[in-house]
Amino acid sequence: MVKVIASDVRKGNVIEHEDGQLYVVMSHETFRPGKGTPTTTIVMRRIVDGVKTTVTYKTTDGLEKAFVEEVKHTYLYEDGDVGYVFMNPTTYEQVTVGKDTVGDQAAFLASEMECFLTMYDGQALSIDLPPRVTLTIEETEPVVKGQTASSSYKPAKLSNGVRTMVPPHIEAGTRVIVSTEDGAYVERAKD
Repeated sequence: MVKVIASDVRKGNVIEHEDGQLYVVMSHETFRPGKGTPTTTIVMRRIVDGVKTTVTYKTTDGLEKAFVEEVKHTYLYEDGDVGYVFMNPTTYEQVTVGKDTVGDQAAFLASEMECFLTMYDGQALSIDLPPRVTLTIEETEPVVKGQTASSSYKPAKLSNGVRTMVPPHIEAGTRVIVSTEDGAYVERAKD
């Protein structure tokens, strides 16, 4: 275990809480008021049973960070209600990751996609997808003539079923690059 301060904890980190259990960090937010003590709020999930907890620390409080390894895996397929199956390309060992661990990122999983799994004691704790993926616009509103303001966006549905906002010049059938973190439009694909 390594000591880190609360403000240095990031999503996917595994920390040992005061109760002696290991938790994986789901999200974190640091608040720095004008007066007073800055705080970091951490939302984490207990590895043993999946119970979520939200804890607020002073940004300088020390936490115990567990040693985990990030291992490159290739996504293979969805295994019904069990989860998602990944394969380690060097050992060909397959790992099933639960649906609650993958969460909303499941919409962006594609066959043969390379991801990093955070592993602890042979168990996958979190998944790190590539930051951007290329998808096709399935449906969107038609272009409105004269609508040239750069800040105006229109709703669109991507080929994976996710809804996002795109610039007015994007039409159905266009390939676009989107962020896997929030599903936001990044740019038109160059291919």
